[in-house]
Amino acid sequence: MPEPALPPDTSQGSGPMPEPMLDVVGLHKTYPGDGRPVEAVRDLTFRLEHGEFVCVVGPSGCGKTTLLKCLAGLMAPTSGRVELAGRPVTGPPADLAVVFQEYGRSLFPWLTVRANVELPLIEKGTGKARRRELVEESLAAVGLSGSADAHPWQLSGGMQQRVAIARAVAYEPAVLLMDEPFAAVDAQTRGDLEDLVRDIWRRLDVTVLFVTHDIDEAVYLGQRVLVLSAAPTVLQEEVRVDLPEERDQLDTRKDPRFAELRAWAYAEIQRAKADVHRSGAGPRE
Repeated sequence: MPEPALPPDTSQGSGPMPEPMLDVVGLHKTYPGDGRPVEAVRDLTFRLEHGEFVCVVGPSGCGKTTLLKCLAGLMAPTSGRVELAGRPVTGPPADLAVVFQEYGRSLFPWLTVRANVELPLIEKGTGKARRRELVEESLAAVGLSGSADAHPWQLSGGMQQRVAIARAVAYEPAVLLMDEPFAAVDAQTRGDLEDLVRDIWRRLDVTVLFVTHDIDEAVYLGQRVLVLSAAPTVLQEEVRVDLPEERDQLDTRKDPRFAELRAWAYAEIQRAKADVHRSGAGPRE
């Protein structure tokens, strides 16, 4: 199989490198354990440029959730640093939004769809007229304009996840973190949501970090794929996805290059799993 195309070497540029949108340097996280600390993330360093779509994959329990919590300012790293547009992340940043896997638990069932999307904007201090405009625009972007007055429990799982995406989009984030957001929906709905997210990413020029356990999804969505090792986590490999920017569920997945990239990512994850068995390490969230 041909080797995947690696990211270009930018270390020899003649001028200073542009400031990344998201910069992770030496991220390390340990948790208290029985008698000694448990190391979940050992050393993670990577960066996302403005407008990039980057996917993260790795074996189960490799620390993907821990990573996202540190990036979102929900958990302090033990050492290392996270910066958003050059500013240290010491708490939840105002220009970052997160879409979680468990959409049912992230929506308030007693509020309408419109109210669920609007709530973070109220907390942000956005004016009433602007809130109305952002809610309408975000619901239209996810195809839910006709469901604004419904309640989440009246919607299908895929529609509820669209509400969660609309809420994140309405917040006008510079960076969107997505934590396995489509894991709980059926395959057909998953494909629709994947295309929806790519469409929103391209139209809104937002930077996306998308965590998934699905290798096919990572290759289909991302411009780059980061493969994490087993816990304690390091960045095991990285590849630039050199598929056409215009993608669709049928033609892209039939592309021989898609199969090559998928096989590469699968082999890397199997290598990470083998490292777990050799070391006897257990999974970490």
